[in-house]
Amino acid sequence: MELVGCPLTATCAHPRSTPTKFLPAISTMASSYKNRFPYHPLPQSFSLPWMARAYYKTAAINPTLAPFSKSSQGLTPSKMLPFVSNRTTLFTRYTPDDWYRSNLTNYKESEISRQNAERLRVDTSRMIQDKYQQTKKTQVESTKNLGERVNDIEFWKSELCHELDEMIGETNALTDMKKRLERALAETEAPLQVAQECLLHREKRMGIDLVHDDVEKQLFTEVDVIRSCQERMQRYLDKAKAQLASNRAAQHELERDLVNKQAAHRIDDKCHHLRNTSDGISYYRGVERVDATISVPESWAKFTDDNILRSQSERAASAKLRDNIENLLVMTANEMWRQFNRVNVAFTNRIAEMADAKSKIQTHLAKTLQEIFQIEMNIEAIRKAIRDKGPPLKVAQTRLDERTRRPNVELCRDTAQLRLVNEVHEIDETIQSLQQRLRDAEDTLQMLVHAKSVLEHDLAVKANSLFIDQEKCMGMRKTFPSTARLVGYV
Repeated sequence: MELVGCPLTATCAHPRSTPTKFLPAISTMASSYKNRFPYHPLPQSFSLPWMARAYYKTAAINPTLAPFSKSSQGLTPSKMLPFVSNRTTLFTRYTPDDWYRSNLTNYKESEISRQNAERLRVDTSRMIQDKYQQTKKTQVESTKNLGERVNDIEFWKSELCHELDEMIGETNALTDMKKRLERALAETEAPLQVAQECLLHREKRMGIDLVHDDVEKQLFTEVDVIRSCQERMQRYLDKAKAQLASNRAAQHELERDLVNKQAAHRIDDKCHHLRNTSDGISYYRGVERVDATISVPESWAKFTDDNILRSQSERAASAKLRDNIENLLVMTANEMWRQFNRVNVAFTNRIAEMADAKSKIQTHLAKTLQEIFQIEMNIEAIRKAIRDKGPPLKVAQTRLDERTRRPNVELCRDTAQLRLVNEVHEIDETIQSLQQRLRDAEDTLQMLVHAKSVLEHDLAVKANSLFIDQEKCMGMRKTFPSTARLVGYV
């Protein structure tokens, strides 16, 4: 509130809005405003002297320590009623009881603060000692854990190095076996080409000699055996290439894991030897909140163990594959050698049969030529006999023709007439029988000539077949790759 000015004609103004926390929390004047008189403007004609006794009577209240803000809650400056200031020099805000209570409160608060400070000092000293021991213990445990970690890394490093050496040796052994298999596969091309050329040459046989004989069957079997061996070799060669790729992949994983282990060992060993007095230590704010880990000890050990197990599995598969390839090379070499010998035996037997057939054909051809000569002589004799029957036939027919000129009754069928007729018939029958015999002889001669031609052609066929089998085929089959070559050592 504001005081009314000295002139009696002055009017009261509206009160200013005061802050809610005008006084300390121990006391407030909020209660002094609860029973104030309502605002009444003073009339200009009302005049009173400005004296101590002319004050406005206020309600007699006892000051309290309630906060001033409670009395003004919910009130805005616009809602507060204006009042006439009644503050004078004879009236104060607090009572003596308030003053004593305030001092006691301050003493008590000061004592509580000192006790709290002393308790804080003792707790702080004890906490500093405890934290020092805890920090030291934690650092020792961390150093111990790092040492154990370094030992674990060294153990797995040694395991990786051992397994890597074993894998490199197995890979080199499998590479040598693959080269042997490639050489053996290349050596099978020559026998296959020889067998195919033999079949091609034998296709040049003529006539009846184009027979599906035992030699041809054995040659087809040899081609099938060689191709079967080549297919198995190629299949195992593909397996060897795939296994080498698997070995190299496992080796790459081992090498990469070993490099990582070496880097981790270098870092953890450096961390293990770091001390509070070491050089190079520094603050790295927030590094503990960065979780860059991607594994736990179990998964870390399992990762390396899986790599080693994979390498061991690949090594076992590689060793088994090498054994299979070795057995395959020995088996294929034996199969090709056995079939090569079977074909040669079949060729030998066939050549012997061919030579015997050729000899027999030559014998039959000589006999046929002799018989042709004899039948030609016989044909010539038949022809001469037919020519010899011509004059008697002419005589008999001339006689019969002359006797047809006899006159009248002289045309008598006498014995001479009958005999002449019979003679002509006999001569005709003789000529016909000789001509038939001549035709038979000529047919026989034709048959003999045909037989001669057949024999001569067959002889040429046999000679051609014998030349193909004995000279061309057996000439190529005089050599065959050795067992050492077939198993890939050379």
